[in-house]
Amino acid sequence: MIPNYGEKYRCGETITTAFVESTINEVVAKRMVKKQQMQWTHQGAHYLLQTRAAVLNGELKDHFERWYPGLKIDDSSEGVDEEVREAA
Repeated sequence: MIPNYGEKYRCGETITTAFVESTINEVVAKRMVKKQQMQWTHQGAHYLLQTRAAVLNGELKDHFERWYPGLKIDDSSEGVDEEVREAA
């Protein structure tokens, strides 16, 4: 869905995700510094963000079922995804 930014602006709602992108950049930049005990590679950080996005979008189960067709995932785990999204 494409948001109607004009409508959001007129209602005084947030029309940018810059604050979210800034936070992510700050966290990733801090973790990439060599002074940290654990440090991410660029590829590792990319994979982590892709996984996190899939969890928040509720798509991780679909990815695993596509990658591993024989894998049986219990549908009772659906509530876990919703709890993770609510916590984020």
